[in-house]
Amino acid sequence: MVGHLNLILRLVIWFLLTADLSPANIMIGISIAFLLPGRQKAKEALQDWLRVLGEVLVAIPQAYMEALEIIFRPHNYEEITIEQVKPNRTPALIFLDIFLITFTPKTIVVKYTEDGLYEVHRVRRRKPQSLSSGSTDVSSP
Repeated sequence: MVGHLNLILRLVIWFLLTADLSPANIMIGISIAFLLPGRQKAKEALQDWLRVLGEVLVAIPQAYMEALEIIFRPHNYEEITIEQVKPNRTPALIFLDIFLITFTPKTIVVKYTEDGLYEVHRVRRRKPQSLSSGSTDVSSP
């Protein structure tokens, strides 16, 4: 079952990247999904995969809403935060977490460390409470 979810995930990412559902692109996506090298078999809970797929479905409309918000309500401040990887995450689930963070327009993972930390860049509308956390003003002079 997890193998099927892995194939579906590869196809979903392909379609999100290409934004093309033509028959030719579907065939190319299926071919690429099968040709990509496999990964080490890791024990992954089905509920973790289902949770992540649910997060992907939520992230798509969220990305559109954030893009509209940035257009109509300028975001002049930015900050870098450090986030801990969720416990018991396999490399595939860590990749999906990074993909979801980066998929939305207001956030991007700048760095991932092997000890399980994400460095996340965020843009914000209002000045953060504390500028000591690495936040900077990106408004024009």
